[in-house]
Amino acid sequence: MIDLKKYEVWLVTGSQHLYGEETLQQVAAHSQKIVEVYGKDKRISVTIVYKPTVKTLDEILQICKEANNTDSCIGLITWMHTFSPAKMWIAGLQTLQKPFLHLHTQFNRDIPWQSIDMDFMNLNQSAHGGREFGFIASRMRLKRKVIVGHWENEAVIEQIDAWCRVAVAVSNSRHMKVARFGDNMRQVAVTDGNKVSAQIKFGYQVDGFGIGDLKKFINQVTDKEVRMLLQEYQDLYSLPENLKQGGSKQQSLYDAAQIEIGIRAFLENGDYTAFTDTFEDLHGIKQLPGIATQRLMAAGYGFGGEGDWKTAALVRTMKVMGSGLEGGTSFMEDYTYHFDPSNMAVMGSHMLEICPSIAKGDVRCEVHALGIGGKEDPARLIFNGGSGAALNASIVDMGNRFRLLVNKVEALEITEDMPNLPVARVLWKPKPDLQTAASAWILGGGAHHTCYSQNISATQLEDLADIMDIEFLLIDEKTDLYRFKQELRWNDIAFSNNREF
Repeated sequence: MIDLKKYEVWLVTGSQHLYGEETLQQVAAHSQKIVEVYGKDKRISVTIVYKPTVKTLDEILQICKEANNTDSCIGLITWMHTFSPAKMWIAGLQTLQKPFLHLHTQFNRDIPWQSIDMDFMNLNQSAHGGREFGFIASRMRLKRKVIVGHWENEAVIEQIDAWCRVAVAVSNSRHMKVARFGDNMRQVAVTDGNKVSAQIKFGYQVDGFGIGDLKKFINQVTDKEVRMLLQEYQDLYSLPENLKQGGSKQQSLYDAAQIEIGIRAFLENGDYTAFTDTFEDLHGIKQLPGIATQRLMAAGYGFGGEGDWKTAALVRTMKVMGSGLEGGTSFMEDYTYHFDPSNMAVMGSHMLEICPSIAKGDVRCEVHALGIGGKEDPARLIFNGGSGAALNASIVDMGNRFRLLVNKVEALEITEDMPNLPVARVLWKPKPDLQTAASAWILGGGAHHTCYSQNISATQLEDLADIMDIEFLLIDEKTDLYRFKQELRWNDIAFSNNREF
């Protein structure tokens, strides 16, 4: 569903005519070589495109206009191979509407001690050329990513790809459509928010639909389509006998499959890549979508429960970022605590809707009663999440700004059987500890719904916040509540001139 290679990031190299044609030819050759190497590197998920060296104000302005008007271009990598006087960049950077990464590198890794001369120095002067470019970006108060190191260094390549994935997600957000089946859960505050502000800031549109609109698509699903999907369920998941052909609850699974096909058809028909539903509004649907939501998330769709459109959009955004990487991303909720003083932990889950991309081991498909919603017993996938480094992220509407909170966590292997809890679940230790993390999250106004990810870094989410120009708060192993509360106060002052969109 998500093809990152169709997206382009342009390498734009800065220089000037001062150094002569021979030097400029070497600059161009070096840039072309970098693009060639990156094009063959499987660690870089997008397509890096070479652009001719820019040497004048007009050339810089033109390339920035071209980037703005090229849909496949999601951002620029700027590199000052030589000294590129920064006043030449003002008009272009004022015009540029795409994010950019400042790669502070040089073509050669090592200083050639025995042969170095002034010709070499004039050609390879990124060390101070990059500072000149950095000044003008800072003077213009421009948000950008800065990566320092040799362009062939593994860590540098990994950072470049991580940022490129963020740039893809930003581009995707600008065209995202979120379908809401029903409204928000009644009287709940944090899952609501200003949809107009969100569209201005993030680009995605949020459209509401009655359940009857969805029911039309569900009713059009054929028996053949359902039977094919039931076979897929049986091939992929462990099914109890009561869900197999002739089983006592096979009709419930049949209905769930019909709902999945109907929702997918609705989303594809309207070009929606994220959606929400709510158990308070299911008129005409036999059961709350459980396995349907789980499998659609696994296919790359964003989802938020109880009408939480902000989390649905964030799940989609992070799905795009993590496309093709090991591990998964899911809608999540801090559900219940383990307060053993020697081993405090959080169990994350939801009623039904946890994405199997984060599963470890056996994934079972079962039908059980759901105590809320007043509908028939829903089908769902049941599994344990894997252990390892992960994070939870949440977007909240603070009235005059959007805030992105991130908490790093360490997921734990679940060793206890929970025979009476037929839902997907994850167990984790928040960093730096449960008391500090939960206190900071609450003080920061974080939502109870989150996006849980095993393959997205906090740095990428910080980059996302920078590009989107929203507030970012990190709760990690270094978090101290006194400092965190000071940061909240400073941020309130920093954003005090903001007005509601």
